[in-house]
Amino acid sequence: MPSSVKALGQARPSGAGMAPQACCCSPAAVQRRLPILAWLPDYSMQWLKMDFIAGLSVGLTVIPQALAYAEVAGLPPQYGLYSAFMGCFVYFFLGTSKDVTLGPTAIMSLLVSFYTFHEPAYAVLLAFLSGCIQLAMGFLRLGFLLDFISCPVIKGFTSAAAVTIGFGQIKNLLGLQNIPRQFFLQVYHTFRNIGETRVGDAVLGLVCVVLLLVLKLMRDHVPPVHPEMPPGVRLSHGLVWTATTARNALVVSFAALVAYSFEVTGYQPFVLTGEIAEGLPPVRTPPFSVTTANGTVSFTEMVQDMGAGLAVVPLMGLLESIAVAKSFASQNNYRIDANQELLAIGLTNMLGSLVSSYPVTGSFGRTAVNAQSGVCTPAGGLVTGVLVLLSLDYLTSLFYYIPKSALAAVIIMAVAPLFDTKIIGTLWRVKRLDLLPLCVTFLLCFWEVQYGILAGTLVSVLILLHSVARPKMQMSEGPVLVLQPASGLHFPAVEALREAILSRALEASPPRCAVLECTHICSIDYTVVLGLGELLEDFHKQGVTLAFVGLQVPVLRVLLSADLKGVQYFSTLEEAEKHLKQEPGSQPYNISEDSVPEHKVALLKA
Repeated sequence: MPSSVKALGQARPSGAGMAPQACCCSPAAVQRRLPILAWLPDYSMQWLKMDFIAGLSVGLTVIPQALAYAEVAGLPPQYGLYSAFMGCFVYFFLGTSKDVTLGPTAIMSLLVSFYTFHEPAYAVLLAFLSGCIQLAMGFLRLGFLLDFISCPVIKGFTSAAAVTIGFGQIKNLLGLQNIPRQFFLQVYHTFRNIGETRVGDAVLGLVCVVLLLVLKLMRDHVPPVHPEMPPGVRLSHGLVWTATTARNALVVSFAALVAYSFEVTGYQPFVLTGEIAEGLPPVRTPPFSVTTANGTVSFTEMVQDMGAGLAVVPLMGLLESIAVAKSFASQNNYRIDANQELLAIGLTNMLGSLVSSYPVTGSFGRTAVNAQSGVCTPAGGLVTGVLVLLSLDYLTSLFYYIPKSALAAVIIMAVAPLFDTKIIGTLWRVKRLDLLPLCVTFLLCFWEVQYGILAGTLVSVLILLHSVARPKMQMSEGPVLVLQPASGLHFPAVEALREAILSRALEASPPRCAVLECTHICSIDYTVVLGLGELLEDFHKQGVTLAFVGLQVPVLRVLLSADLKGVQYFSTLEEAEKHLKQEPGSQPYNISEDSVPEHKVALLKA
């Protein structure tokens, strides 16, 4: 592992187990907020070489993707490029992963199309507001909120997004016109107008799909270049590796060349991207109002129009970016700081809005290209950012000739891996109940994204709450009933515990003693204490005993504070059973500070 990676990992401790926070102006605190200080002092020429190659590879990938994703977002093509460079420069200073690249992605572009009505002003304002929300979450260390969105919900959303985005490009792949963007209407009108397919677009689009697929398969099976290879073999491997890594740029360039050749002859069988605004985007504040044919739309009205997008877009952006960062940090053996990642992506969106960017996040596909290219530090992003700026300044006139069917092929091949065909089989084997939030999210996302994510998350939380309210309990029948909750004991579970004990101990004939094995219970609340008190009274009235085994110190502390009467507990289950069977040699501990064993008194007073 490059020492730069090690430095990044060591400089970014996660929240759990951290030492007390240093002064905000101390070197350690400054290094936490500026991770570049961890690896820049050790930067070497070898790292520069690897970062340059990786940055170039990612740049050749992001330029055609950015043009294509702007189409998904329903915006003019240049807005994809406007969104592709700011993250490269911000992450250079603030990023905690050497691999992650920030920029436009298929999922964020889809969300932007849902919530901004294909209006650039709305998209830029959404980027600014999303950045503000993400920055606030980073400063308040609210990254833990993302943990409530479970993996089945994420898989359901990404799979639905892959279907929505992929099918949405069929119209461009076949050259169909006047197809609405709403998914169900899109499906209906696509099949209804299938007879109007333009042969030129369909043939070129399918050729591009096949070329991209072949180059991807080659990329997966061609080993990387190694210094010990003979020069000739190294050169051939290098050329193949470069061509397959930059396959998007290669295929789009090929399609543009074909279209230009037809343009010269005076016949154009393809639908082209068309005019793209030339030059770099102007630096200006986000639009806090917009003038339309019906008058001026105020900032408040724009916010109301975007509605749930102000929650869905920043949260899904954070979720996607942190998931990508954690995945590659795990693969390459270093650590990231989730809250610092929130700051990086939040500042990227805020500053990006000044150059007409729409919301961006971490890209899994381009991050994979970055990692496979041997990137050593976030400095590789500088090369990518500069390449995007150069393309904006000098190449926009050439983008006119890019066929939309070629960009559709790029998008379809990019989103295809998002549809996880194995997840259903995996969940069926692991936990079938998790299929419920997966299916709810997947189906409702075709209607409205926010409803799908909200409903899936709600189902996941209900499943979680059910396991808390009805924990599994292990029972051992005999002269003495032994009951052991398999997980913690919280207030929703008190009634289930009470019913289980009453039905098997006190309602038996004759009533019998019971032991509550508390090894897995690390904390209890006031409602649990009340429930235990009622159980003790019920046992006392029947002339039998409810004893406790394995009480942990936090539970002991609560029971001492509650001053429950008649509580008996034992160090081991064997002692409890002996005592309750009236066998000699076992004495219970009563819950009072004087009778608690010395080693636990020390812990209680600690």
